[in-house]
Formats: sequence, structure tokens, C-alpha cells
Amino acid sequence: MSAPVTSLAQYRVKPGSEEQFLEILDRHNVVLRDLELVTDREVEVYLGAERGVEGPYVVEVFDWVDADAAMRAHTHPRVSALWESMGPLCEERGGRPMFEFVSLGRLDRG
Repeated sequence: MSAPVTSLAQYRVKPGSEEQFLEILDRHNVVLRDLELVTDREVEVYLGAERGVEGPYVVEVFDWVDADAAMRAHTHPRVSALWESMGPLCEERGGRPMFEFVSLGRLDRG
């Protein structure tokens, strides 16, 4: 098994849909943990705005257990159902897509 991979998930949520979206995001985190696709690291969720762009912006930071976990999530019906329910609550904005995902490897610089 490879090392954990940190995911930086960015969501451009439609105005007025923040609470509903965050409820789905909470269920998403529970399902990923139940399926053992993410580590025990606390999931971090941030709500703010992008510079020069109106509308709620949610960032979620969590660790996949390994480099293949995201692919396994894509094939699981429980995860897919949650991802599909997020779509109607988000929008393209400021020339950016409704969702963006970045995978990062943690550097041990100590």
C-alpha cells in the first residue's frame, strides 16, 4: 500500500445551498470512513469566498488511505450517489468548474 494522499477538494456552491451542501459533505465523510477509504485524520472543511468572485466557496481537506483510494471511491455506489447529489447544489463560476480536486503528497521536511 502506498502512502496517504491528501485531497484538496474545492466546491463552488450555489448561493443559498450552503447548509444542504454541508450536510451532504458530512455524510460523504462518514461514508468514506466507513468504507476505509480515508485515514483517521480529522477532515477539515472551510467556507469562504474566492477573490473577485461572488458566491460560497467550500474547501475540504482529507487524506485518502493510499493513491488508489479515490479510484475505488469512484466505483462504489454509496459514494457515487453522494457525489451526484452534490452536483445540483454547485455551479461553474468565475470561469472555473463547479468542482476542482488536487491530490498532494505530504513532505517530511523535519
